Amino acid sequence: MIKKNSPIPIYYQIVERIQKQIANGDLQPGDALPSEREFAEKYHISRMTVRQALTQLENDGYIYRIRGKGTFISEHKIEQTLPGLTSFTEDMTARGLKPGSHLLHFEIIPATEQIAKMLRISEYGPVYEIKRIRLADHVPMALETNYISANLIKGFTEDIVNQSIYAYMEEQLGLKIEHATQTIESSVANETEAKMLEIKPGAPIMLIQRNTFLQDGTPVELVKSTYRADRYKFAIQLRRKN
Repeated sequence: MIKKNSPIPIYYQIVERIQKQIANGDLQPGDALPSEREFAEKYHISRMTVRQALTQLENDGYIYRIRGKGTFISEHKIEQTLPGLTSFTEDMTARGLKPGSHLLHFEIIPATEQIAKMLRISEYGPVYEIKRIRLADHVPMALETNYISANLIKGFTEDIVNQSIYAYMEEQLGLKIEHATQTIESSVANETEAKMLEIKPGAPIMLIQRNTFLQDGTPVELVKSTYRADRYKFAIQLRRKN
């Protein structure tokens, strides 16, 4: 029930109510929500209040709207726990999803000054440039570009990079991947990103850069990724210092 005398704004009560229904499984991905008019009549509130609640839910990725058709529940976001160094393939497999890739580009290029610095190699040194669309149950989740020193990692083929690069490094080459540094920032999708990820231009995305190191401290990989913010989220446990 909506409590009009509550200090909690009415629109936010609607937000919490729908979020709870999603969490409980009462609302499933693809389910249609009532119209603004139906919400307003049901709770005896203004359509402006309903619109504010639905806008909040849409911005947070819980719902999406299709012009002329209605408002629907979004797919659940895939959560990656931080800290924890795992590959995309390992993340999806752990969640019972089928990982996949669509290879867009694979070649050896001369390292730019920035890439050479991140990988601690000579400028113009040979690096693999691998661009892929990463999939979960055949749904595009991320655009990913990997830069890896061709002098350090040998034997890459299109078949290998369409699977798990980490698995090849560790299982076939016997390398020990130990840690990584990672930055995450928010942005919006341009037309190319939107087309590749099957989202609308201007939709929220996460830009992620990861620099991965071997056990001896050698940089082994630089990855620049664009993730769909409506399908992916990160969680981290924080501990207060004593």
